[in-house]
Formats: sequence, C-alpha cells, structure tokens
Amino acid sequence: MLNYWWVTRPKRKLNSVPEVLATFAEQSLDEEWQGQRNLHLSFEGALEQAGLKRIGERRDQKGGGGRTYKAWVTSLGLIFAQESTGKMKLTLAGEAIMAGDSPVEVLKNQILKYQFPSSFSLSRGVGVVSRFKIRPFRFLLRLLSNSQLKYLTEEEIAKIIVIEAETETNKCYEHIVDRILEFREKGDSCLETNFFEKYKSSKGNVNPEHPYSHLMDLANTLVNWLEYTQLTKRDSGELSILDDKCEEVQKILSECPPFIERPEEREYFQRKYGLDPKHKKDTRNLIETKTVTAKIIAEQIIKKFYITESLRQPITKITTALIDKITEQTGLDGKIVEETLLKLYPKGSVGAFMTEYFEMAFKGRDEATGFEKATVELFKNVFGYEAKHVGAIGLTPDVLILSDTDGYQAIIDNKAYSKYTISNDHHNRMVHNYIKGLNLYSTSSAPLAFFSYIAGGFGKNINSQIKGIVSETTIHGSAMSVSNMIRLVENYTDKGYKHSKIKEIFSLDRQILMSDI
Repeated sequence: MLNYWWVTRPKRKLNSVPEVLATFAEQSLDEEWQGQRNLHLSFEGALEQAGLKRIGERRDQKGGGGRTYKAWVTSLGLIFAQESTGKMKLTLAGEAIMAGDSPVEVLKNQILKYQFPSSFSLSRGVGVVSRFKIRPFRFLLRLLSNSQLKYLTEEEIAKIIVIEAETETNKCYEHIVDRILEFREKGDSCLETNFFEKYKSSKGNVNPEHPYSHLMDLANTLVNWLEYTQLTKRDSGELSILDDKCEEVQKILSECPPFIERPEEREYFQRKYGLDPKHKKDTRNLIETKTVTAKIIAEQIIKKFYITESLRQPITKITTALIDKITEQTGLDGKIVEETLLKLYPKGSVGAFMTEYFEMAFKGRDEATGFEKATVELFKNVFGYEAKHVGAIGLTPDVLILSDTDGYQAIIDNKAYSKYTISNDHHNRMVHNYIKGLNLYSTSSAPLAFFSYIAGGFGKNINSQIKGIVSETTIHGSAMSVSNMIRLVENYTDKGYKHSKIKEIFSLDRQILMSDI
C-alpha cells in the first residue's frame, strides 16, 4: 500500500495525452483488454511507432509498457472497461478529446475532479491507503490561494503535503499551512524521525544518495499536471497562481462538488468521473454491440493522425493541404479522408494547438522563435490577417500583421517570460526602430493602428510603460497575456469578431483584461 498521494507517470507532463488516447482508441476501442497480451503488445508498438514511447527491447513480450499507458488514460477518467462485455470504451471526456474539444479544458476538468479514493487508486498495483479522502489538485490550489504561503515548492509538496494532507477539512488545511511554514523555517529537522519507514517507495527500498527521490518525482509530476491546467506556473522553483487566473481559481474553489462515490464499482465510477464539461450525466446505452467495419477502423486511424496534427498547428478548417497530408500519412483513400474530416471536424479544432502555445510563452529567449511563428499562424489562420514573421531581419518587431478588409497594419512583439516589463532599451526599440522605422521592413502604405506585446505575464508597471510609448508615438498600444490571447482565439469565431474588434481590443493603451475580450 502507498502511504502518500499517487499519480501514475509514464510521462511527467500531460501534453501527449490526446495522442496516446487516440492511439489507444485506434488499437483497443471495443476490444477486450484484460489478459489480451497481443493487444497490449500491439498498443505498445503503436505508441513506439508514433514516437510517444521510447522504443524498448521488450524481451519478455508481456506488453507491460502498453498497460502502463493504458493505466495513465484510465486514471484521468478517459476510458473504462464495460462490465458486461469487458470491452474498452471512451468516457464522455475521452470522446470530447477525440472530437477535437480543447484538451486543456477537458483535462483541467478531470484534474480538478481527481480524487482519492478512486477506482484507479484502489486498483491492484497502486493501492493508495484509505486515510486519504481528498482531491489533491483542488487542495493544492487552495494552498496556493493562501495569503501566508503565496507559493509552493516541489520540496514542500513532497515532504509535507503528499504525506500529511488527508482530507479537505479546515482542520487539515490549517494544519498543512502551519506545517509548510514550519518547514520553511526549520527544513528537514521538522520531519518525523521514522519518515522513511512510514513513507517508503512502492519498491520498498530507500535510495541512500537520494532518499526523497520517489516523493520528489511525484511532486514534480503533480506540479506538471497542475501547470497543464494553465492556472499556475513555476518561476525560480516556486509554483504560484497566474495573476490573470486568480479570479478563475477563486470561482473554482467557491464551488465544492461532492466526491464521486462507489470507487470500487469501476464502470460506475469511471463514467461519473469521466463527464466532460458539457455534460452532467452519462446517459449513453453502450450495451448494443457494433459490428466493426472497415469504415469504423478507417475513421479511428484518421482521428489519430488528425489529433496529432491539431497539436502542431492551429486548424480552423479542413483544407486540401491537410487532407493530402493525412492521406499520405495513413495510406487511405483521399475521398474517405476528406469525408471523415469534414464530418468529424468541420470547424477544425484550434484549442488543441493552444496547449503548446501557452507553454511557448514561458520558455524564455532561447526558444522564443517558436512562440513568434505560432503567433503568426494564429493571426493568419484564426483571425484572417496577412501576417509575417519579421523578427529575424534585425531591429524589427517579431510579427507584422496587415488587415486588407479594414486597411491597417499592426506590430506584435512576443516575450516568452512570466513577468515581462518594458525596459528602457525595449522602450526605445519600440519607439525608434519598430514604430518610427516601419517603412524599413513593411511594404504596405496602410496606417499603423497599434503595437502590442504578448507574454506569459507582465510586471506591475506595464500600464505606465505602455502609456509611455503611446504618448511618445501617438500610436495606440497594449499588452496581452498568453491566457487572454487563448481566450480571444476561442471567442473570435463564436462571437463573430471582425478585424475592427481586434483593433479595438488591442488599442486600449494598457494591459488587456479578460473582461475586455
């Protein structure tokens, strides 16, 4: 039995979950899983072929790697075994990801519902002890919201929280806050004398060189999962709630849904846990058996390749280039590929790509070019601008956009930092090189409507810094956090925004807030 919180981690981050799920669906959906070693091996081989799992020797040919990845998507409430047939099915959350819904929104919902006990935590090979009745990620958000703590470190999560936080009662919460503050003051000396005996690893041994490694690995994975929700971010080893997500976190914590009951009844629990944000109940009748036809098999293959592609580029519609690419990848008839894509994803699925876009906004200068090029793709494919990556020219902004419909151009500068501030040097560069030197890198005669910075987040003086540039150039400007950029992308089509609205939003002469979008 495990005497601490536990999440399985074939990969420490959740970015590849949609692809792993799509691969599982292609290989194993509507098939019996239990005891089917060939199916386990087939799934493992497909994961390796797709580059989702490192190729191993698999000398024993037991398919253990496939079972580990299957446990991963099970633990997140995306699949379950139908009791009456033993066949694998998708939960509604799993179906939502396969249908192209934003994986961040679906998995955020699953992460916040993740609980002990669950059918996964009680399963053979896991066995988290019964003293825990807690939703770990909600509890972490509650701690991060505490004005005394303000942040958490992986060490605090590993050595205090995952072993002592048993319930969601106020008594337990206050105890954990006190223990973290004590740990910050005293360090390891405040830990129990029999710590390693009580909280040993699942293998039962202690690494003498790194005795806390099993708990630190767990803490790192917990932080990675919470970061995937786009509510929090690490900075210099400290995890905290993103400034522009504080309101959303408070709303999440103000609502306290009941725990999911009957974790020992696996199908019941998984179908309850696996409700996506659009559903309150799973009313599907899955008793009827479907004849697996060549068309159904082809659809699963096409879904898998489409989902992989949607994570790498913003897809707003089904294009000839996309159809040709997936036809080549799958070897299927182009007409079947086209019909399937138009039927399943008529409006594309931009949300999948925004997972990667969010990550890019915090990677720093070394990987900033990817962030800049992704911004070009969003303005071009989502908002319909003529957009160019001009950052490589030198003494130029990162992105130049042109609206043919409304007759204006604008400049965007990407900053892959969590708290960007406009230094004096960057102020001068924007004023003298980017704005006043526009004709040196733009061939358009359209007026410059605005400048904007897009970053992971901004320092507290960003509004006065924006106003300083505006007053010196008389060009409107703004700053947009990556979270709000994602919200704008989501709203653009749904709200019927035009280029005039984009211009209005980006011309506020201050940081753009969620309420502005």
